[in-house]
Amino acid sequence: MRWYWIDRFIDFESGKYAKSIKNVSLAESHLHDHFPAYPVMPHSLIIEGLAQTGGLLACQHGGFRSKVVLAKVPRMTFHFPVLPGDTLIYTTELVHITEDGSRVAATSYRGDELQAEGEIVFAHLRDDQASADQFDDSTLLHMMRMLRLFEVGRNPDGSPMKDPDAK
Repeated sequence: MRWYWIDRFIDFESGKYAKSIKNVSLAESHLHDHFPAYPVMPHSLIIEGLAQTGGLLACQHGGFRSKVVLAKVPRMTFHFPVLPGDTLIYTTELVHITEDGSRVAATSYRGDELQAEGEIVFAHLRDDQASADQFDDSTLLHMMRMLRLFEVGRNPDGSPMKDPDAK
């Protein structure tokens, strides 16, 4: 993954839900083009942040046996624009998962205000279906460490999640 649209995880329970945070800053270059003189966070990037949150939830729950990619967004409703200085809390709940795909319910909040809500569907690709240079397990684990997933993550039994490479 080349772009990170979440800043860190704040809660994570394997197989159930993930919660992450996104701080929107005027320093982000995309805000200067969308729209000139009225910078707002593009809805597509909010969806991407929700997808990264839910995709890592699905991928971790599957034991990293398949690569998880955004397949479709059947429903997403936005209630108001997101401006520089806003902090979004993304929450995804795993609704359905199989070997071939998964679905999450997703919400975005600014404080106590519901900013967006919907669902996201992911396809699960086997190694022979995914390009090796596009998906690298070490890059994925690096991202999860950087986003502090292993600091807040819990297994279904409530025990802390372990970094697979930690000694």
